Amino acid sequence: MLARGLKADVITTDIDRDSLGKLGYEDVKVISLGKTIKYPPLKQISASLMFSRCDFSKDYGFFIFSGNWAHYAARKHKPNMWYCHTPVRAFYDQREKMIARQTSDLRKLAASSWIACHTWFDRRSIGDLQRIIANSRNVEQRIRKAYDRSCTVINPPVDASRFRFIEYGDFWLSVNRIYPEKRLELQFDVFRSLPEQKLIIVGGYALGDHAADYYQKLVKDIPENVEMRGTISEEELIDLYARCKGLICTAVDEDFGLTPLEAMASGKPVVAVNDGGFKETVVQGKTGMLVEANRDELVRAIKEISKEPQKYKEACRRRAADFDTSIFLEKIRKRMDR
Repeated sequence: MLARGLKADVITTDIDRDSLGKLGYEDVKVISLGKTIKYPPLKQISASLMFSRCDFSKDYGFFIFSGNWAHYAARKHKPNMWYCHTPVRAFYDQREKMIARQTSDLRKLAASSWIACHTWFDRRSIGDLQRIIANSRNVEQRIRKAYDRSCTVINPPVDASRFRFIEYGDFWLSVNRIYPEKRLELQFDVFRSLPEQKLIIVGGYALGDHAADYYQKLVKDIPENVEMRGTISEEELIDLYARCKGLICTAVDEDFGLTPLEAMASGKPVVAVNDGGFKETVVQGKTGMLVEANRDELVRAIKEISKEPQKYKEACRRRAADFDTSIFLEKIRKRMDR
């Protein structure tokens, strides 16, 4: 979306051309540096090396980095700016949890060693960035803590015109990658306590991802009223937003959280944990409810909203409009001109 708005090219590693087509971005030129090794941490290491070795310094007049590994190209590519969704959480605020998740002492030692080494390179690379943009106030705080750098906050956009309202159907929706940090097991507990309700979970995980074991545990104990659909097309997702009763979000300290805005653009209320970036999008009592991350509070919120989901409709749409793509692009252009 940013590349299209700025008439820019995208330079990345792995490319899924089919997904680009499904998302409607066939007109954006995407250049691949090559395929990464599919298994962590080799995937992250190979991505970092590809970006650090590439050189497009004579091909473009300004460079915007996004993601966790692209900024390794910053040394050769200036003037530049980093649009940061979060510092690598495994290196900073989630470091101890990531190490503790390993299944043996040897794996814990390997994880600890890799994190320590790559954190050093990560911080060194950040020194080559001239401007940093955080996607939320939550991420701004992480950047200050991890790098001792100041930054500007520009929230990600939602293209509200792509979303529509059809009805308040008979199901709630959950949209997220299948990662432990999303706390899908908590959503399972909530809907076990709500046998009269239904939940559809959308999202998948990458091959070789650390979440594979988490997914295998989840699928062994799916409640009868919960359906996991995996990865679906953008049009299917928009249709689910249009027909759902509301959206549930339970992620731990979410960076920003775009899915609540997508739901709101569809006129649907949101039940989210009172944590992280959700606090920057969900307006308590007007576009949904923010509650503590426990089963009983989430159950209470879903029951309450299910009584009259329609009363949140107009406030949800107005809130989504505050994050429109045109506003996002205007703010980015202003930062590029400084």
